[in-house]
Amino acid sequence: MLTHASFLLTGSGHGRTFEADATYRPDGQAKPVVLFVHGFKGFKDWGHFPLLADFFAERGFVFVKLNLSHNGLVVGGTGDLEDLEAFGRNNFSIELDDIGQIIDALFNGHSPVPAAEMDLNRLFLAGHSRGGGLVLLKAAEDPRVRAVAAWAAIAQVPPQWPQTVFDEWVRTGVLHVPNTRTGQQLPLHYQIVEDYHRNRPRLDIAHNVRRKLRQPLLLVHGTEDETVNVAAAHALHALRPEAELLLVPGATHMFGGAHPWASPELPEPARFIAERTADFFLRRA
Repeated sequence: MLTHASFLLTGSGHGRTFEADATYRPDGQAKPVVLFVHGFKGFKDWGHFPLLADFFAERGFVFVKLNLSHNGLVVGGTGDLEDLEAFGRNNFSIELDDIGQIIDALFNGHSPVPAAEMDLNRLFLAGHSRGGGLVLLKAAEDPRVRAVAAWAAIAQVPPQWPQTVFDEWVRTGVLHVPNTRTGQQLPLHYQIVEDYHRNRPRLDIAHNVRRKLRQPLLLVHGTEDETVNVAAAHALHALRPEAELLLVPGATHMFGGAHPWASPELPEPARFIAERTADFFLRRA
């Protein structure tokens, strides 16, 4: 039987509480650990992500996923995006620090997973979309990470919007992007761009993948991705030609998933990439 354990952390830099959970089979054996990072407008329990946790746990991993602190969710809230002011104050530096704090918690014994159940010498990162870009950046700065899988990952930040959009963003200080699933208009304060320029050596994906990322890398992308064009995967692969590139014919951005997800089974494209990712990690275990 699998164990599902939730825990809370408070951001050391921003003071906001955020939630994570771990799924594993408690057998007293030290297991490799996968830390999964959701994307823009996502959250740890979106759609089929809980089924992903079970999938990896059944294959001998401890699977940890988190709500990034400023993703719009509230601890004890509705379970969906509701704190739009926090969403607007988010930036890539905050997200990288959140991931680092989860990694520290695992190493420092501040998670509900007993130390005997984890082999932290086999710590792997997996991320989807914007989360894929984040795990590339985090692995480049944290040698505790053993290998990385980036699913439908962005290849650059900030987004390459037209200059007219940036001009209006500078003028008003806030840009609104639609959440088509909920009908919300999500604010993005211009500070996310300022943070990028202020911390560019840390946040430049191309520079970090080419110059600093040393861990084995798996790049996964659907050929019919409607949100992050498959060209992003080719661009990342060009930066790291020795990386494994897995293109999934016909797969879209969410690899068959949707929110909510009522089926007890993973969508087939998501199951396929989970299998290939688990195999990739186990070859590095």
